[in-house]
Amino acid sequence: MSDDALSGAKQPTARNFLSALQLDTRLLGMIGAFVVLCLVFNVVTDGRFLTPRNIFNLSIQSVSVAIMATGMVFVIVTRHIDLSVGSLLATVAAIMAVAQTDFLPNVVGLGLGHPLVWILAIVAGIIGGVIIGAFHGWLIGYLGIPAFIVTLGGLLVWRNVAWFITDGQTIGPLDETFTKIGGIGGTLGETWSWVFGIVATLAALGFQVVSRRRKQAHGFPIKPLWAEAVLSALVSGAILGFVWILNSYDIPKARLRRIYEAAGETLPDGFTTGYGVPYSVVLLIVVAIVMTVVSQRTRLGRYIFATGGNPDAAELSGINTRMLTVKIFALMGGLCALAGAVAAARLGFSTNDIGTLDELRVIAAAVIGGTALAGGVGTIYGAILGALIMQSLQSGMAMVGVDAPLQNIVVGTVLVMAVFVDILYRKRVGD
Repeated sequence: MSDDALSGAKQPTARNFLSALQLDTRLLGMIGAFVVLCLVFNVVTDGRFLTPRNIFNLSIQSVSVAIMATGMVFVIVTRHIDLSVGSLLATVAAIMAVAQTDFLPNVVGLGLGHPLVWILAIVAGIIGGVIIGAFHGWLIGYLGIPAFIVTLGGLLVWRNVAWFITDGQTIGPLDETFTKIGGIGGTLGETWSWVFGIVATLAALGFQVVSRRRKQAHGFPIKPLWAEAVLSALVSGAILGFVWILNSYDIPKARLRRIYEAAGETLPDGFTTGYGVPYSVVLLIVVAIVMTVVSQRTRLGRYIFATGGNPDAAELSGINTRMLTVKIFALMGGLCALAGAVAAARLGFSTNDIGTLDELRVIAAAVIGGTALAGGVGTIYGAILGALIMQSLQSGMAMVGVDAPLQNIVVGTVLVMAVFVDILYRKRVGD
C-alpha cells in the first residue's frame, strides 16, 4: 500500500466520525431537515417560531398524531395500512366523553370531579379501541380482506358511529383531571420537570452503558469511548435543553393569580414560574419507550419485522401471521384511544370532527420518519420525528399566513418527496 493511501486512511474525516458514532444517516438527514425548517420559519416569522411558547405549543400539538404514528409503524412494516385511525379516534373520544358526562354520573353515580372518573373513562376508551382494532385485524388476517378496504370502510363507519354516540352534539365540559393530560392545563411545573429531565438523562445514559456491556459480552463491535462520550453529551444536552426551553415559557400573571386564588393564597409580588413539561409529552415519551422495547426486545417485535420482510417465509417458519395481524391492529386501536384522550383533553370537550384527516397525518408521519411502504423497515423514533416535522411545517405556514388549502398542498408535496427520497436512499444502500 502506498504512503498516500496510508496517510489517507489515517486522516480523520466527517465520514469516519459519523461511522464511529454508528448513527443512521437517514436519521441525521431528517434531523438536519428539521433544523433547517425551524431556522427558516424562525427567520420569516421574525424570531417567533423558536420561542419557548411556540415550542411548547408544537410539543402538545404533535402528541396525538405521534402516539398513533408509533402504532402505524407496526401496521406499515407488516405491509398493511390503516385509513381508519382518525375516525376510530373520534369514536373512542366520544365513548370517553359520554362515559364522563352521562354514563358514570347517571348509571354508576360518579360525577365529574370524582377521582375514578377520568381513569374509568380512559379504560373504557382503550377497551373500545382495542376491540375495534382487533375486529379490523380479524377481517384482514382471517377473512383475507385487504387492509386498505377494511380500514377505508372503517373510516366511513366509525366517524358516523361517533356521531350516533354523541347524537351529533359536542360533549363537554369534561372532567377537570381528565383535561390535564391534554397539555397546557396539566404540566409538571419547573421543579418536577427538572427532576424528570435528570431521571430521563440518567436512564438514557444507563441504557447506553448496558447496551455497550451486552455487545462486549457477545463479542459484537463497540463504539470507541470518545464516540460514546459524544453520544452521551448529545443525548443529555437534548433532554435537558428541551426541559429548559419548556421551563422558560412562563405562566401568564393572570392565570397564575387565578391558580393562587383557587388555593386560597395570594400571588407573591414579582413571582414567576414556567409551565414545564406537559403531561401529554410525558405520556408520549412513555409510549415511545414501550413501543421501542416491543419492537427491539420482544418476540412480538421480531415477528412483526420478520413478517414484514418476508410474509411467506415468516409463515413457513411457524409464525401465526393471522393472529399477529389481529394483535397489531388491536394495538393500533389502543393507541388511537390514548391519542383520543389527549386530543379531547386538549380541547376540553369531544366534537364530531375531532381527528378529521388524522389518518393522513399519521401515515405521513410514519413514512416521513423512514417507515418503508414495502414493509420490513421502520423505527418508532423516526415516526415521532416525522410527526414533529409535519406539525412544525403546518404551524410555521400558519404563522406566516399561508392559507389552509395551500398548506395541504405543501404537506402533500412533502409526503411524495419524502417517499421518493426514501426510494433513492434504499437503492443507494442496496447498491
